[in-house]
Amino acid sequence: MDDRNLTERGVDNNVTGALKNLGGKVKDAVGGLTGDSSLQAEGKLDQGEGKLQDKLGDLQRGIDRKL
Repeated sequence: MDDRNLTERGVDNNVTGALKNLGGKVKDAVGGLTGDSSLQAEGKLDQGEGKLQDKLGDLQRGIDRKL
């Protein structure tokens, strides 16, 4: 099990999620510019995953504040 508290894990998820979202935006844009619809779709998927991971981080940090 992870020895870090929820706030530390939440921060990690916020950062990782934000980076995944940013990378997804880049893929989406490059796919749009090059006409590569599969790269564009992959970028949109990465953006969604990144947003979810960021929300998980918010939830973890919020729970830890309440404890």
